[in-house]
Amino acid sequence: MGSKERYQILFDKINQYNSGDKGITRVAYTNEEQTCTHAFMRMCKAEHLDIRMDSCGNVIARREGRIKGLPPVAMGSHLDTVYQGGKYDGAVGVTAALEVISRLNEKGIETNHPIEIISFACEESARFGVSTLGSKAMAGVIDKEKYRHLKDRDGITMEKAFALCALDFNGIDEASRVNEEFKAFFELHIEQGPILINNQRKIGVVTGIAAPERFIFKIIGKASHSGTTPMNMRRDALLGASEIALALEKAAIREQENGTVATVGVINIESGAMNVIPGEVEMKVDIRSTSLESRNRVLDELHQVIATVKEQRQLDVQSLVISSEEPVLLEAGVIDSLAKICEENDLPYDLMPSGAGHDAMNMARLCPTGLIFIPSVDGLSHHPNEYTPMDDVLRGIDVLEQAVLHYAN
Repeated sequence: MGSKERYQILFDKINQYNSGDKGITRVAYTNEEQTCTHAFMRMCKAEHLDIRMDSCGNVIARREGRIKGLPPVAMGSHLDTVYQGGKYDGAVGVTAALEVISRLNEKGIETNHPIEIISFACEESARFGVSTLGSKAMAGVIDKEKYRHLKDRDGITMEKAFALCALDFNGIDEASRVNEEFKAFFELHIEQGPILINNQRKIGVVTGIAAPERFIFKIIGKASHSGTTPMNMRRDALLGASEIALALEKAAIREQENGTVATVGVINIESGAMNVIPGEVEMKVDIRSTSLESRNRVLDELHQVIATVKEQRQLDVQSLVISSEEPVLLEAGVIDSLAKICEENDLPYDLMPSGAGHDAMNMARLCPTGLIFIPSVDGLSHHPNEYTPMDDVLRGIDVLEQAVLHYAN
């Protein structure tokens, strides 16, 4: 069986774990995601890897090296998805890592350093509003008490979700590997944007990763009858939230030359009804940039607008920061080595930043880290129509294999 056929079978096996009929829904710590994770562990075992799951639900599959005591070269990504997402986001990086191991086993190649595959838990923020949970835990930057009581759309707390997976949330700190040494970490991922496709490039070598700051805002007005409350006597929480959302968009547009973006991804009306003026609204906001200064300017404008809306509409606004991360610049030596691999293989590549967050940004706290992008057709991601041609995936795996071999020897 050729590498392409073998990888296609592996990729299809992973994506059979799905709930719903539209796209792929394999949300963190759900039955589908856990079943997929345990199936992946069995696939790793078939390639003779030593496997364990840590206290956060990360899977670590290890291939020992020739020389005892050397630090591992790691590679991986995540298996969880957003609601109604696509087949490629995350899953490509995890399955690509296993394909690299299959190739080394097939060729009988032994490396000096051990090699690890890491499948990170809860990379997506879809369920609890917090992203890259597993790699945060591994990098020792978990704010346990802040996360413990975060709820999903069904009211299940993160702590309860852990318990339903036979994981103890109180032990999440034990997933930290800050006292261990890594040689390097590599993540292969779809670009999730249109730049590689538009520039006719096959590989993106990522230079830095934008970091999000995420908030939950609760806008509190007064619920009252829509027919009996005059327009000048209303304290409409939804209109206040709408003003804030539109002002946030304008602030981000003013910073677009810095690649800064801002999104209101969720608005919920408490006890909403057609004939009731909204009295309480919850909105979830995501602001991200590779420039901390630019992101802070957007944030300053947001707080100014909130103060104005509170006064003019007689509303109360409560805010909770659920994550605040710093942009990450990846190590120049790793960037150079990935660029050299592309040049030696005549692969057109771009040096580029990543607007999306990835587990690589947390692993960069622990070791030299490389993030490799492959094209996304039409720039689509977090969407059922997300697509990357298989030949492009295989080119990415070729680069990943060469990078891992370089650092593992």
